[in-house]
Parts: sequence; C-alpha cells; structure tokens
Amino acid sequence: MTNAMARETETTAAARAVMHDLFGEPAARPFAVRYWSGDEERAAREPAPFTLLVNRPDGLRRMLLPPNELKIVEAFLAGDLDLEGDAESAMTLGDAINARLLEPRTTLSLVRNLLRLPSPKRAERQAMLARRAEQTVERVGGQHEPTRDQAAVRFHYDVGNDFYALWLDERMVYSCAYFESADDPDGHLEDAQEAKLELVCSKLGLRPGDRLLDVGCGWGALVMHAAKHHGVRAVGITLSEAQAQLARERIADAGLQDSCTVEIRDYRSLAGLGTFDRIASVGMVEHVGVPHLPGYFTALYGALRPGGMLLNHGIVSVEDARPASPLSRLGDRLWKRDAFIHQYVFPDGKLGPLSAVIDAAERSGFETRDVESLRPHYALTLRAWLARLMRHQEEAIAATDERTFRIWRLYMTGSAHGFASGRLNVVQTLLARPCAGGEVELPLRRSQWVTPRRTH
Repeated sequence: MTNAMARETETTAAARAVMHDLFGEPAARPFAVRYWSGDEERAAREPAPFTLLVNRPDGLRRMLLPPNELKIVEAFLAGDLDLEGDAESAMTLGDAINARLLEPRTTLSLVRNLLRLPSPKRAERQAMLARRAEQTVERVGGQHEPTRDQAAVRFHYDVGNDFYALWLDERMVYSCAYFESADDPDGHLEDAQEAKLELVCSKLGLRPGDRLLDVGCGWGALVMHAAKHHGVRAVGITLSEAQAQLARERIADAGLQDSCTVEIRDYRSLAGLGTFDRIASVGMVEHVGVPHLPGYFTALYGALRPGGMLLNHGIVSVEDARPASPLSRLGDRLWKRDAFIHQYVFPDGKLGPLSAVIDAAERSGFETRDVESLRPHYALTLRAWLARLMRHQEEAIAATDERTFRIWRLYMTGSAHGFASGRLNVVQTLLARPCAGGEVELPLRRSQWVTPRRTH
C-alpha cells in the first residue's frame, strides 16, 4: 500500500469515527452515510429516508471545531456536506449532535478524531460564504432604522424576480397558502394561494369602493385580487424595488391601473396616503422586530378609519412563548441557534410569541376579534415550494449561484420542519379599530364572514 493510500484509509477511518461519536453505531442510525471515497454506511432500516454525504475530509473538522449550529449549516452551504432523499427528516441532526456533545467523554473522543482529519482550507471556504448579512446590512445603520430595514428587505427579496418565479405560484404569492387537503400540495399550490387571498378579503369584509392598504405587498397579488374581485381601490407598499417594478408591470398588464398602485414606502411614512377602510399585513410583521411592534401597530392604527379592520398574518415563535431557564438561553446562544436565518436569510428578523403581537396591537388601540392558526398549511406550502425549487435546480443556480440555491433549499426545508413539528406557527389575527361608541363593522357570527365570497 502506498503512503497516499494509507493516508486515505486513515482519513476515512477518522471520518467514520467522527460519525460514530456524533450519531452512534451505523446499525442504530435512521439514515445512511456516504463518504467522499465512495464508502457507505447503511441505515438501520432500508430504504433510508435520507443519505448524509460527507464530500470532503477537511469539512468535518472545519464544521465541528468548535461545533455549533451555524457551522454545521455553513458546511452544507459550502458543499462539505449534502443530503440525498427526504431532507426535511434530516433537520433533527443538529439537535442530535448538540445532545451528544453534552456528554464529556463523547466530546473528548470527537476532538481526538477530528484532529486526525486534514486541516481545512479556509480561503476556499470564505470565498464560498462571502455574502453574509453583516457584510451588506449591518454596516448600513442601527437595527430597524428605516435605511437598514430597507437594506434588510432588499437582502432577502432582491435575489431576483426570475428566481422567485421558478418556485412560487403564478401570482407569486410569498406567504402561507390555504389548502383543502394535505394531498399533493405542489399540484394544488395555485388554487391554495388563490384561496388564501380570498380568505384575507373575506375576513376583512371588503366592499366595492373600499380603500385597502397592503403593507408589505410583495409582487402585488393581494391588491390585484382585491381590486379585480372585490372592487376596492388598493395601495400596496414595499421596500423592494424589484418587487415594486414587477408588481406595477403586472397591474398594467391586467388593466388595473385605475384601482391599484404600488409604492416604495416604509410603514413609518403612511401619513401621505390618507385613511383606509381596511388594511392587510401579510408576512410583514416578521420583519418589524418585537421591540418595534408597538410602533408598527400604532402606525397602522393611525392609517385606519374608525370602524375599520386590520388583518395581520404573520409567523410567530411557539418556543419563545414558553419559559426558558438562563442555562437554556446560554446554551442556545453558544450553539448559535437560528443564526443561519439572521445571517443568510432574514437579517434583523426576530420572531416573537403571538402574545407579543396581540399585546402590541391592543396597546395601540386595536381590539382583537378573531385569531386563526394556519400552521399545517405553511408546512404544506413550504413543501410545495421546495419541490418546485428542486425541480428547477439548474435554472435556480443559473439565476443566482450554487450557494444561494443551497441557502434557500436549507431555509425552506428547515422551515417546513419547524411548522410541522410545532416550533413555529403562522397566525391570522383580525383586529378592529372601534368607533367612538364601540361599533365595529363585523357580522355577529363568524360563519357569516369567514366563508370566502367574491364580488365580480
């Protein structure tokens, strides 16, 4: 055996030992492992739901010295690791590693085996991970100042309209859909997104002639739907130039210029738009930041006439609503839990519990009239988006790059797992601004306004 062959054999043995430290005996694992050398370790039961691919021998060492969730994610982004099969079922691997590392004997063994692996090539890795949020957003200003909010929104949404069009529905609705069943969400995404738009309009009780404000309007799907099918005059606002440009083009193509407009505008600058009968905020509250929720709802309250309604649709953290010990919080900080989302997907976004949303809204003067969880619908939505993204993998990489594709694949896979497992929730909260005498324009029975209706 040559020296090179001996080194390769030793490296593969060290990598196998690392996998043993992290996940136990191969025969007890629910997944398979394939190494860069072609060697494989089968799962406890076949067929395995997924196979973990270890593509480079130095990747494990780079990923786990020292270990945290962000470094594990970045190993995937850099191509050190990959997944074949059901990627959603692999989303528990990070927590499994964290749990194993709480055992001192396991940690010592892991360090010894990692040091047997080749040293990582840092320059190559840093080039792969060059675009982080702190390099393009945090230097702009203080957190949630208007200029930085605009930079954060553009970081996420200005990836390119062509990229989003590959995996969204034809209306390009980038929020939770509303399904009739869990069967084939990919095949039913178009209908489910139209049903969600109609659900929002139904809950708001839109009438011909109403003025509707859509805060965080995306590519204009809701304002167009409301104007076309409910006869309203709709204004959408966004901070993304790319979204606004395409929304205006779509409005013009549909002949809705007289009833729809889209503006680049911050929610803190609503005064020039006048007063609205109804307001929709779909997928916007996540960008605001929990400390700024009172200011957000105060701004919307001021833009809504007495008797009007606000439909707030947003993601909330179920975990943040539950008590956590100081030790648990410290552990999450050291493990860098959720750092991937903040650094690569949603800069400055911080999910809070539903209680924080309702508290901020009611402190601003709103009255809560209805709350509905759409959690299972968002897991289905994300699975549909992911199936479409994977189907258009080559086009997605061509429209962006390999790293961006991996970011979005991982983000949507992890989010689907978060909603399916109950860590995350998405909630529609119907809020009213009562008149001086307490009147609110809402029927007595919920069944009278939750049934989608349409005015042609």
